[in-house]
Amino acid sequence: MPYTVQGVIARGKGEPVSLETIHVPDPGPGEAVVNVQACGVCHTDLHYREGGINDDFPFLLGHEAAGVVEAVGEGVTDVAPGDYVILNWRAVCGDCRACRRGRPWYCFNTHNATQKMTLEDGTPLSPALGIGAFAEKTLVAAGQCTKVNPAAPATVAGLLGCGVMAGIGAAINTGGVTRGDSVAVIGCGGVGDAAIHGSWLAGASKIIAVDVDDRKLAWAKEFGATHTINSRTSDAVEAIKELTGGNGADVVIEAVGRPETYKQAFYARDLAGTVVLVGVPTPEMTLELPLLDVFGRGGSLKSSWYGDCLPSRDFPMLIDLYLQGRLDLERFVSETIGLGDIEEAFTKMHAGEVLRSVVVL
Repeated sequence: MPYTVQGVIARGKGEPVSLETIHVPDPGPGEAVVNVQACGVCHTDLHYREGGINDDFPFLLGHEAAGVVEAVGEGVTDVAPGDYVILNWRAVCGDCRACRRGRPWYCFNTHNATQKMTLEDGTPLSPALGIGAFAEKTLVAAGQCTKVNPAAPATVAGLLGCGVMAGIGAAINTGGVTRGDSVAVIGCGGVGDAAIHGSWLAGASKIIAVDVDDRKLAWAKEFGATHTINSRTSDAVEAIKELTGGNGADVVIEAVGRPETYKQAFYARDLAGTVVLVGVPTPEMTLELPLLDVFGRGGSLKSSWYGDCLPSRDFPMLIDLYLQGRLDLERFVSETIGLGDIEEAFTKMHAGEVLRSVVVL
């Protein structure tokens, strides 16, 4: 029997979200229904509400979630009812050219559930990032479910489904941060702080946090930053160079997604250093750099999509680090809220008052 549950819907560009009744179908072949236990409020959800992703309204928001599998469809063997899972928005196909070359984290054919969840009147919903987890239950492709140790509470485990994984992966997977490296992170929201924490985990010797908000810089130090720079009052590039012997950082991670901060990252890296763009730009943004500078400085300019993660590899490993006391996921949770509090959570997030509000169901 299909499930009738409550979910948070964005009906139109810029309109306040609403809590509505939705219908979740029984899982079909390759699909799973998940009882959502907790879901973080990510900036991407606000992008959906504002029409910044596409205009396929109405959206069922939420994607940074953990819960328990309720039911699976035909042919599903990797997960079973009762499994504790983190949801991911990149279910790899196993067959595309990236997967065949042993690089599934670059999968070019990721997939979602085939069936649609709907409103009571039958209107099909567009689930955020193919997940739609601001709901009591959601329908996903079974490959979007990654089993992890149930000893980790859903309020923190779900954070690996998006923002925390994006930041840690930007540092470790994309940036290749390793022991002894100097790292600068520009933008100290949830993703930037995760990049700082990932750099600390990897053994970086100097971790420089850059932001315009002293409150966020104080948070960054809690995640492992050794130095902070307020770029509203200091030249970020010169300050980073001064802290790195005049050379620039080995790895600079841009977690804002703006041309001006990307230029700071580009010029704040050492010769042959690495720049990682993990901040998400908007479609109209453009970047202009002297091509001679791109050539003459060498090194790598990389973008990091979902932290170049492979959920089946990275989620269980990071949960193990959390359970060992080495990964401080709790520090990312500013507050726990209910499904009816998401609009207020968007306001707090936009004002920079929280790292993560987490919906508990």
